[in-house]
Amino acid sequence: MFRNPWFETVTEAQRRAKKRLPYVVYGALIAGSERGRTIDDNTSAFAELGFAPRVVGHHRVRDLGTTVLGMPSAMPVVISPTGVQAVHPDGEVAVARAAANRGVIMGLSSFASKPVEDVVAANPNTAFQLYWSGSRDTMVQRMERARQAGCKALILTLDWSFSHGRDWGSPTIPDKIDLKTMVKLAPDVLPRPGWLWRFAKTGRLPDLTTPNLQPPGGQAPTFFGAYGEWMQTTPPTWEDVSWLAKEWGGPFLLKGVSRVDDARRAVDAGVSAISVSNHGGNNLDTTPATIRILPSIADAVGDQIEVLLDGGVRRGGDVAKALALGAHAVLIGRAYLWGLAANGQAGVENVLDVLRSGLDSAVLGLGHSEVAGLSPDDLSIPDGFTRTLGAAEPRHSPADR
Repeated sequence: MFRNPWFETVTEAQRRAKKRLPYVVYGALIAGSERGRTIDDNTSAFAELGFAPRVVGHHRVRDLGTTVLGMPSAMPVVISPTGVQAVHPDGEVAVARAAANRGVIMGLSSFASKPVEDVVAANPNTAFQLYWSGSRDTMVQRMERARQAGCKALILTLDWSFSHGRDWGSPTIPDKIDLKTMVKLAPDVLPRPGWLWRFAKTGRLPDLTTPNLQPPGGQAPTFFGAYGEWMQTTPPTWEDVSWLAKEWGGPFLLKGVSRVDDARRAVDAGVSAISVSNHGGNNLDTTPATIRILPSIADAVGDQIEVLLDGGVRRGGDVAKALALGAHAVLIGRAYLWGLAANGQAGVENVLDVLRSGLDSAVLGLGHSEVAGLSPDDLSIPDGFTRTLGAAEPRHSPADR
């Protein structure tokens, strides 16, 4: 039976992704850690917030545009950088094209499956993401490659700790795709012929290497090779963060803040923006949902730097709620990956259209002419909804001084 490739919600995109992707791929997208409390709270917390709509005074035309990290965006939604994408043969290039067609900013992971040069060619408004991994010289080399490719901002991700076991089980992700691996994964892959056929048509197997981490004159490491480098690198101090921000010398986003004291230290370190994030529930489980901790952080530093939110955004109404509680913009991850799995580049565009439509409806119903007008007055916020972490003055360790 013919099914319209268009879908009307991100939830439907997820349902289609689950049907089309082998479990090893779909399971990697779901991810989470331990009990999955944080990943669940990231999404369910949005549903606890209600709207306070106005009945008269609606505006016929609404302006959803903004500027994030010095780049114009048709709406306050940014593509969050995600690692190796075996979801679709075109991977990050398809996502970048979709983002460009919808006028939004592309975030590209250093663990991505496509070279930064190809992604910037598809979307000039690209921010390159680094982990604190390898030596300073190595990080500078990777950063300079991104600069030469035309990236306009840098993202440093620090909200990723060692992955913990999952109560529902973790997928077995191979280090590389070879004949032995294909035989082993065949029972999982063969029942998903559509996914397999998309790759077969390109004549390429899913690429699990990380080309943006390729050293000059060397080979690109595999995902787990890159992961091993990260694990063996001494975690950064605030001095290191300040050094990297100065080395980049342009718009700089620190991703992973969940505490007020960390947000203040980030300002002192010279970042342009922070993302309130728990790595999509892949960090320490039972960390509160990002929407719960956003208001305290936005109140503390929102007048000094851009405060973004990452985690649990599935609807345009979620975007509106985040903006009302102090976010300058939001980042999306799983939502666009499900769109990519469901219908390639068009599926990512579909997800962005769904978010834009929902955001526009919220701005209309709340009586505003632009997204900048959203405020806590537009929401019904239950008692005890918010959480404030690290509000006391920070206690510095000797390594931070």
